[in-house]
Amino acid sequence: MRDDLEGLKTLGVTTRVPCEYDPSLLDAFSNKHPEHDYWVTFTCPEFTTLCPKTGQPDFATLTIRYVPAKKLVESKSLKLYLFGFRNHGDFHEDVVNVIYNDLFRLLKPKYMEVVGKFTARGGISIDPFVNGGTGAAWRKLAAQRFAAWNGVR
Repeated sequence: MRDDLEGLKTLGVTTRVPCEYDPSLLDAFSNKHPEHDYWVTFTCPEFTTLCPKTGQPDFATLTIRYVPAKKLVESKSLKLYLFGFRNHGDFHEDVVNVIYNDLFRLLKPKYMEVVGKFTARGGISIDPFVNGGTGAAWRKLAAQRFAAWNGVR
């Protein structure tokens, strides 16, 4: 077994589906190509969370994009982490920012963005976008993508 995979908690073992939001479920492993700038994109077309007031489910396509530095998120742990939002009550904007914060803290990527495209309720959809980068070049990219977000959808 590869030495850099020994600390992973969920990969390769039977894991119970979480009943609540838990950032400790997230696992990361070493980036074997830190000298390259490349995108990693996760798309979750069946993301759900709960309205904090009514308890009604909110559905979204959640997209996470990042340019890794030293670490990558392990996908099974990400799936379990995201599944934990199914019983979590929070507003759309909060959920997207929480996911961004948890992943940014874990990975310390060069650049990251999280987008939630929520299904309309009451005739209005809410589509929060959060992004950020480390270092001048990545902060510049973050500012450019943020400014262009309205046309990115």
